[in-house]
Amino acid sequence: MEKNYKIIDYAALSEEEVAKDVYNDQLCFKLNHTMPHTAEYDALVHELFGEFGEGSKIMPMINVVRGKEVKIGRNCSILNNVLFMAAGGITIHDGAMIAANSQLITNNHDEHKRWILTCAPIEIKRNAWIGAGATILPGVTIGENAIVAASAVVTKDVPDNAVVAGVPAKVIKYID
Repeated sequence: MEKNYKIIDYAALSEEEVAKDVYNDQLCFKLNHTMPHTAEYDALVHELFGEFGEGSKIMPMINVVRGKEVKIGRNCSILNNVLFMAAGGITIHDGAMIAANSQLITNNHDEHKRWILTCAPIEIKRNAWIGAGATILPGVTIGENAIVAASAVVTKDVPDNAVVAGVPAKVIKYID
């Protein structure tokens, strides 16, 4: 799969882009201070994210940067304290589970011009399971039915049905 890389110059954002970022921050704050499992909470979730599938749930507290760049499929479970740095785009397919304190990071800073972000999408395929405290870095695809162990740092694509662990994450076995 070819990745769609993009560059964002935070020193040169338009007023409209800044306003969108401010609105996103305010929505995230409001969501984190609203009672979960209520109509108000659900409405804020649907407003914050680009797509949020039927039967999916997300628990506060969360931190979302550019929420409209996040697409969440059906019947996904996302637990507390997940960080979505989504400037590069995040797609989470049906049935995926993301445990507490995980980080989905689609952007990095240019090493010389620090206000420049280099962004690459993250894709988490159907029925994948991201363990607690795992970090998924820019441009990574997590395969269908794959498992990312707790606290793993994933720097490369994970094959379908693979279990990865460690820093950096490596395949430790395959699921039958």
